[in-house]
Amino acid sequence: MNDAGPAWASYLDRAETTLADLAASEGDAIARAGALIATAIADGHLVHAFGTGHSGLLAAEMFYRAGGLAAVNPIFHDDLMLHRSASKSTDAERDPDRGAHVFEASGMCSGDVLVVASNSGGNAVVVDVARRAASAGVSVVAIVSRKHTAAEGATRATEQLTTYADVVIDNHVPVGDAAVTIGDDIRMGPLSTITGAAIVHAIAIAAAECGAGAGAPPDVFTSSNVAGGDEVNARLIERFRGRVKAL
Repeated sequence: MNDAGPAWASYLDRAETTLADLAASEGDAIARAGALIATAIADGHLVHAFGTGHSGLLAAEMFYRAGGLAAVNPIFHDDLMLHRSASKSTDAERDPDRGAHVFEASGMCSGDVLVVASNSGGNAVVVDVARRAASAGVSVVAIVSRKHTAAEGATRATEQLTTYADVVIDNHVPVGDAAVTIGDDIRMGPLSTITGAAIVHAIAIAAAECGAGAGAPPDVFTSSNVAGGDEVNARLIERFRGRVKAL
């Protein structure tokens, strides 16, 4: 605790102000991402969601979610996630040779949209997947920290994720993600999951609003714990099961 109050309260304040900054400055990018997704879904295409490490949580957040778009294909690879070996996942996301396998296994095709999150914007796998997606006619929406991507020595790939993005959304988190300091040098309080989750839901809502306004409202999952929810979701699972692998 310091003169300004407990550090946990400072963290929550910082989260609130960061979300406010995001809302004030990223509205155009969110709307453009939503329009890309609305068009793709109306044309029968999918939205692919990808990230490595903790950014992979955003792919999970977009998928099979009450109030979430049904046409979402999350890209999950065990070696790029945390549940098998967190330390090895860090090495894996820096391996440029994995990008081809991730892309090919995803089933992405021209007309689809890829939403890819990477706080640094410079890990080799996400950059390579975005490059391959863009070359294949897939629209790319990148969620990054512009402060981190601009920081000297903060990225590891020779290229940036933003190079291949049609839309870039800044998550407004600081370099290194942590938002508060305990004592002299203990950095804690990551923000990228909070702002990233807000971003992916905002673009999904923007897409639904855009689609509904054009007379083509998208399919949306509902809670299985409300009346009729199981029936709604069962129909959507049946509709997308052959195309969305994780269903």
